Amino acid sequence: MGAGAVATTGATAAYGHLIDPNRKWYNNRRLITLNAWIVLLLITSSTNGYDGSMMNGLQSLEQWTSYFKNPTGGKLGLLNAIQNIGSLAAYPIAPYISDGLGRRPTIFIGAAIMCIATAVQTASQSVGMFIGARFLIGFGVTFAANAAPMLVTEIAYPTHRAPLTSTYNTLWYLGAIIAAWTTFGTFTINSTWAWRIPSALQALPSVLQIFLIWFCPESPRYLVSKGKDKQALKTLAYYHADGNEQDPLVSFEYEEIKAAIQFDREVAANVGWTTLFATPGNRRRMRIIVALAFFSQWSGNGLVSYYLNKVFDGIGITNPTTQLLINGILQIWNMLWALLAASLVDKIGRRVLFLTSAVGMLVFYTLQTAMSAVFQKSSITVVNADGTSSIVGGNQGAAHSVIAFIFLYYAAYDIAFSPLIVSYTLEILPYQLRAKGFSVFNFAISLSLIFNQYVNPIALDALEWKYYIVYCCWILFELAFLYLYVIETKNLTLEETAALFDGNEAVETVIAHAVDDGDKSSVYHDEKTEA
Repeated sequence: MGAGAVATTGATAAYGHLIDPNRKWYNNRRLITLNAWIVLLLITSSTNGYDGSMMNGLQSLEQWTSYFKNPTGGKLGLLNAIQNIGSLAAYPIAPYISDGLGRRPTIFIGAAIMCIATAVQTASQSVGMFIGARFLIGFGVTFAANAAPMLVTEIAYPTHRAPLTSTYNTLWYLGAIIAAWTTFGTFTINSTWAWRIPSALQALPSVLQIFLIWFCPESPRYLVSKGKDKQALKTLAYYHADGNEQDPLVSFEYEEIKAAIQFDREVAANVGWTTLFATPGNRRRMRIIVALAFFSQWSGNGLVSYYLNKVFDGIGITNPTTQLLINGILQIWNMLWALLAASLVDKIGRRVLFLTSAVGMLVFYTLQTAMSAVFQKSSITVVNADGTSSIVGGNQGAAHSVIAFIFLYYAAYDIAFSPLIVSYTLEILPYQLRAKGFSVFNFAISLSLIFNQYVNPIALDALEWKYYIVYCCWILFELAFLYLYVIETKNLTLEETAALFDGNEAVETVIAHAVDDGDKSSVYHDEKTEA
């Protein structure tokens, strides 16, 4: 994709020379403070990761399954899917609050709902109460998850933006790790507190956000869009240039933001949902965004994310302690690979990471399928007196190979689909479309998850290892799509990346306007200094 290479070269020249090489994240007090506030935003993703891993772990807890009458099939699918159904209810509302009230108030609203919902979930006395609480969790987390990554990408220091925004989705695994090891630690408690304690801990990120979010800076792009230009400039200068409003980098950022928002307003004066598909550039964006949303959940990872116990049951690993232990180790493995990839997004590039990831997933998922087939064909399924079934015999080498290939598959998945799906989505959307476009992205993820959570347990019971073949074919399709449509965006600013989809002329217009106004600001500052 030649467009990516051309754009990258131009973008580096546009602002690279304005970066102070002595201003590092570890030696500048205000950058350290800014990044600390960004961490508060990043942990929003941990809430979602915690939920998926917790539900995975609870299915291995006899205390939870017996309390809720051993849910299976459609009922088990509903217990998992209801959180995403709650998210669907919030998606039409969240972008309007993010764009209308601001990023910070939206995060506060989401965190408050989350705290109420987790309290209800922890106190659940029936499966209906548990399902209702999980619906409310999905509803609440959507507000925070819509605003938090946008605020990260809109306030980060230019050279930190891509790695930090990529870290957002990576910290899904931090929540997953905490949940996996919490359920591993509580499964020995011989009461309902074995599952109530993990339920209560899900509120921790939201509690922190309720108390601290108002100390975090608001998005300069949101402030400019509301006519609060002076406050936006002050925010940029305070965190990016130690308060110097005439700093060349701050002038460039400020003028580029103003130029990009003005350009967007001229293209679409009344921004509605239909605007997302109104122009060729926007349709290109939405094609990629919706595809990435579905790819992130339909690459076979949904089986391990929510039904790891069923995958292990299929290869004869039925001991709950072993299942919980492997789950805990897997989440640590995932986070390490995702963090490594997040640190390399501007060095290696998005396109290379996506293609490498797809090739690796295809290879390792195919091998996992083959080893699952070998095990199941060498084993015997016995029906017990109580109606349950057990697997007897089986090739243990094949079973151990399945576990190894699950780990290798996730390493491949993590180098692109963990760090990049959120950061790539946000950076290709212009400001006026960012909240709505990101809401569509999350909506598509929820749709794919609901399908996964309903269909996967039923299909896995019916088809066993043969169901994996469906995902092998789908990953092959993903590889072809990514090769054809993903555009390289490394080393571009937000405004330049978004304009890239509207043609080279749009990129040049935004850069030229920012450079011209930035130069004027610098000249004025020089004259003022001489006087």
